[in-house]
Amino acid sequence: MLDDANDRYRAPALDKGLDILELLAATDESMTQAEIAKALNRSPNEIYRMLDRLVRRSYVARVHGDRYELTLRLFALAHQHAPVRRLVSQALPVMRQFSRDSEQACHLAIYDRGRVVVVAQMDAPSYWSYSIRVGARVSLYNTGSGHVLLAFATPEERTMMEAEREEQAEDKGRPDNLDERLAQIRRRGFESTPSAQSQSVYNLSVPVLGANDTALAALTCPFLPRIDRPNAPNMQEAMDILLAASRDLSHVLGRGAVEAGSP
Repeated sequence: MLDDANDRYRAPALDKGLDILELLAATDESMTQAEIAKALNRSPNEIYRMLDRLVRRSYVARVHGDRYELTLRLFALAHQHAPVRRLVSQALPVMRQFSRDSEQACHLAIYDRGRVVVVAQMDAPSYWSYSIRVGARVSLYNTGSGHVLLAFATPEERTMMEAEREEQAEDKGRPDNLDERLAQIRRRGFESTPSAQSQSVYNLSVPVLGANDTALAALTCPFLPRIDRPNAPNMQEAMDILLAASRDLSHVLGRGAVEAGSP
């Protein structure tokens, strides 16, 4: 729960509802009313009416009799936000073509108030794929998407992003060489780095640029070598395809294009 001790204007009922939504969003399984109350340090009676309203408004669903889980209503509301909806609708065909050409999965991530959020994802065309689910929050410091979003931000934006960064469990703090790394990414136009989360995966990340050469989003391929298909695109070829996809998407959005070399 939020610490409201110093808030000038308090709305306890609203805070209670948001606490419930945030708790259920962070929980993989459904919870009982008693479990929710215990996790929020409140009595079951205290949250009964709020749960009832959230169910009636379809933000929460009652399942298996006495258990509650989050619905997709918040997800749907987020995608009604016009800029994100337009970005995703324009990105999906480009991402689909990338996945076909590279035989790899890819995802699109944006920066949103301290978080890096995956807003679109495309599986590889084969029966296997390494992918990140839509809605996932990933690290600003330990992912290719986070690096690209930082590298292609203005100095003022970067300062703000780091100040309001939402810490992730895998974060080990700000890397000592981060500034040099971001300068290198901006010069060459992409990030290529081993995954900090999974062995054998390389994060290939490129920016979708806005009019002032800042990143609207990061397009990332979690590259896995295809040992079953010797003729499948290698990592260098996948990066070239990804850079072309970034240029296409930037052009579709009426923005600048990425100028880059090769890894």
